[in-house]
Amino acid sequence: QREGLPAGDPRAQWPDWLRAQVAADWPDQHDAIFAASAEPPPLWLRVNARRVSRDEYAGRLRDAGIHAEPVEGMPDTLRLDTAVPVALLPGFADGLVSVQDGAAQRVADALAPAPGARVLDACAAPGGKAAHLLERAPSLRLVALDIDPRRLRQVAATLGRLQLEGASLHAADGCDLDAWWEGTAFDAILLDAPCSATGIVRRQPDILLHRRASDLEQLVATQSGLLDSLWRTLAPGGVLLYATCSVLVEENAAQVDRFLARTPDARAEPLDDRFGRVSGAGRQRLPGEAGMDGFFYARLRKV
Repeated sequence: QREGLPAGDPRAQWPDWLRAQVAADWPDQHDAIFAASAEPPPLWLRVNARRVSRDEYAGRLRDAGIHAEPVEGMPDTLRLDTAVPVALLPGFADGLVSVQDGAAQRVADALAPAPGARVLDACAAPGGKAAHLLERAPSLRLVALDIDPRRLRQVAATLGRLQLEGASLHAADGCDLDAWWEGTAFDAILLDAPCSATGIVRRQPDILLHRRASDLEQLVATQSGLLDSLWRTLAPGGVLLYATCSVLVEENAAQVDRFLARTPDARAEPLDDRFGRVSGAGRQRLPGEAGMDGFFYARLRKV
């Protein structure tokens, strides 16, 4: 304990099958992925713009002895290189601020629904992305869907803390349209799909202990099923944002390529380099890039 832990090879923490898959998908970046996944992340904050400006909240942090940096091109965002307990964040309990990684905050930029749009957050728990959308555009008619009723209660708690109203919450399987969809099409859909979570190992290192190779096949099938089912609920001209916190090509670029190949009325729309590097029809942020988690985004238009 006095001497601390010896430095280790971050690659050794990954199971053989997963290490090999990451290396195959990212032959020039895999060592950086493994190294970044072993480093503690910064603390990213999302300021509730409905309640307080980013500059004003940064001042409150300074008054509390906490240093935070604004992030260029992210008007709701502050970054703390040294994390602090949320109990020390001024106004956290009153809904002035949330903890959300910068890569997850980019989802609102990638979807960018118009004010007043009818929006579906298809895998909504714990509710951070739904909350961000409503903070930016309170007039959205937002439906938050999650298969797990207990996790859906987290969404309700998140929206309640932030004093956000108007969302409709439903506990159901997104693939079972008869169980939750009444037939009115959506203008925009966020599908933050269940995935291997290989982009957030630095936050959840237990992923490397419980993830199995057999999990990937089931996850890919679930993602595919959700894409096909939810596409039916999207209005012509509408946008579906497919997102994961994975770095695996099979769940990301390859998944979207297969969907585009079998869906004649789907077109990919380009995203810019705010969302990472080009990967198939989408963009991939690798862990640690710009201090963010690993994340994939693909914006799909119904024509």
